[in-house]
Amino acid sequence: MNRPHVMTVLSYADKATSLIESYAQSDLFSGSVLVAQHGKAIFRKAFGSANREWDVPNTLDTKFRIGSVTKQFTAVAILQLVEQDKLKLEDPISEYYAVSPPSWAKITIRHLLTHTSGIPSYTALPDFFAKLSRTDRTPQEIVELTQDSPLEFEPGTAFVYDNTGYILLGYVIEKVTGRSYSQYLEDDIFGPLGMTSTGYDFAAAIVPRRASGYVQFDGHWANAAYIAMSLPFAAGALYSTVDDLLLWEEALAAGRVISAASLQAMLADNGHAYGFGWIISNRFGRRLQTHSGGINGFRSTVDLYPDERLTIIILSDTENAPVGKIGSELAALQFGVSDGHHRQVPIDPALLEQYVGYYQLGPKFILNITRDGDRLFVQVTRQPRLEVFPESDRVFFYKAVDAKITFEVDHAERATGLVLHQNGNDRSGRRIDVDEARRIEEQPPKEHKEVAVDPRTFDRLIGRYQVNPNFFLTISRAGDRLFLKPPGSRSLRFSLRVSLITF
Repeated sequence: MNRPHVMTVLSYADKATSLIESYAQSDLFSGSVLVAQHGKAIFRKAFGSANREWDVPNTLDTKFRIGSVTKQFTAVAILQLVEQDKLKLEDPISEYYAVSPPSWAKITIRHLLTHTSGIPSYTALPDFFAKLSRTDRTPQEIVELTQDSPLEFEPGTAFVYDNTGYILLGYVIEKVTGRSYSQYLEDDIFGPLGMTSTGYDFAAAIVPRRASGYVQFDGHWANAAYIAMSLPFAAGALYSTVDDLLLWEEALAAGRVISAASLQAMLADNGHAYGFGWIISNRFGRRLQTHSGGINGFRSTVDLYPDERLTIIILSDTENAPVGKIGSELAALQFGVSDGHHRQVPIDPALLEQYVGYYQLGPKFILNITRDGDRLFVQVTRQPRLEVFPESDRVFFYKAVDAKITFEVDHAERATGLVLHQNGNDRSGRRIDVDEARRIEEQPPKEHKEVAVDPRTFDRLIGRYQVNPNFFLTISRAGDRLFLKPPGSRSLRFSLRVSLITF
């Protein structure tokens, strides 16, 4: 007797697992993820390795560096001191930092919280990550790295993401309380809330279940570059777990950390889609409070949809992990809406063999298409290999970036070329044989020469540029140098051509 067909209805956890495993299997994600509704976890799982050399897996107890997610803790500490009448948001920073230059006279605590002070960020210095980041410094020594530089704008008139401002806030906390920043957080936040898996990530300390950080270069894993952990300080030096961060966000919402009035001030848009340590935004037509973090070897994001009481926390020990994109897709799953991205469909795996090969899209721009069973991968010259997923028999999309590929085929269904669709542009490429591909790839790279330009011409380029509703690029000037800064990432010096690398 034939049994009736029973349709399996996947739970949210099943769908979320499938989503993230597709990233993990493509080496795009390793870490822990938690999704909670009304304070209760509806998805909670770890993926990948906490230590690749010993093949130690990540667990829900694994501790990750959270980078700039630290800023919300710093902001709350400041607000606690405001509530205790130990300082005011409108106090000038010169009241606490005695060696403030005269140009800082109008800069207030509020300006530091909202990235509107105009003080140049020390992480934007051109040699910071290459040289300066390897040497421990006191908070004052960190501030001194840009203290004598001119302000980027009049305080309060513009927004430029500024890590120096949050170093100064940590300095204020220490000055006012007479305790170290780390001790204050332990005594007044972590301890009272029972956040036993959160703390300042002192490199020399023995921290059980602390993850190692990694980065991919040319498709190969490497240990992340070293950074002296005194440098992120109050701007990005904490570690935590997904469970501790959920406890923290619930305590904030319940008024157990700061008052409702202070929380409202923290989450108010100060005119630049930023509060105190939070980005104030919208996604899927819903209010969103969010912040990401990036530090050598780690990426993190916390997304709060306050009206739906939905919390998404993603912590990764992979510098390249697209945590923001994963967070958006997890929210779309829960809301039952389209995230604006592509949908995977099943196809005959035998078709994939027709697409394997090399495709030339430019003089030195080659895509190498490879197959691993029923999975298809694309590797651009000198970049990591990324999996693409079928949207139809001939159209495949990336999950790591907003791009897709359409294969052009002949009458025998063998690919003769492809079209790469990305950022609103289409680039066509013909199929070439392996010998031609190797000849092209072995050619020495074209040398680019820096030329002298009148620095005054840079002024018309300075500003904040919106790439999409949740992604902004900031261009700033320091003397005769021009810098481009993605949100939550290091600033990059550039001339006429820009290669954008985020971590």
